[in-house]
Amino acid sequence: MISVRKLSKRHGTREVLRDVSAEVAKGETIAIVGPSGGGKSTLLRCLNYLESFDAGEVVIAGATLAPGKRDADLRGLRTKVGMVFQQFNLFPHLTALENIALAPQIVRRVERGAAARRGRELLERVGLGDRHGAYPHELSGGQQQRVAIARALAQDPEVLLFDEPTSALDPEMRDEVMAVIKDLATRGMTMLVVTHEMQFATDIASRVWVIDRGTIAEDGPPAEVVANPKTDVAREYFRRQRR
Repeated sequence: MISVRKLSKRHGTREVLRDVSAEVAKGETIAIVGPSGGGKSTLLRCLNYLESFDAGEVVIAGATLAPGKRDADLRGLRTKVGMVFQQFNLFPHLTALENIALAPQIVRRVERGAAARRGRELLERVGLGDRHGAYPHELSGGQQQRVAIARALAQDPEVLLFDEPTSALDPEMRDEVMAVIKDLATRGMTMLVVTHEMQFATDIASRVWVIDRGTIAEDGPPAEVVANPKTDVAREYFRRQRR
């Protein structure tokens, strides 16, 4: 589903990603962890071409991205690859249902009534069937993030990318969102999740990537990477998370 080959990116003179290579099979859930500033969010944004990169190649859901040669139809790419952000990014002047139904109408040319019906189904799926008419300011942080997930699902993506989806939430709201992500994992959605949640890494993820200084320092199942890290950076990172 995802193939990354020698991906590199600079911000000015600073090398943010260095020769990153990885493969992700359909249905895998990857937890991306590591010290702040290591390149986790940048990697995620490069996979959806929200940020360009300087060298290498990404093949994701059948679309090929490379410097100076990106997939000609980014609109098509965005229907296959959904993204959920830390700060929800909902339109404040639209209701929960309107936020979900908007993109399918614009990007996929879905008829308004069909988009609304699909939106209601997705709100039910994330436990918010009774909040379709609520505006973002009337929803808790956890509810807003669940609407954001439903919005990403409205495009029927093949891959979902999550950038710190629970870091802005208190523990109760965090559990609400984690339950939705866990349900997606059990349904076989291919997901990459940048997170500091050790519970997610150990209980939900099929693999864990430890990113440090622009490279994947470790890659393997949670039982190996979290329980028995091989690198100093991974050992120190998990030690700090357990405090």
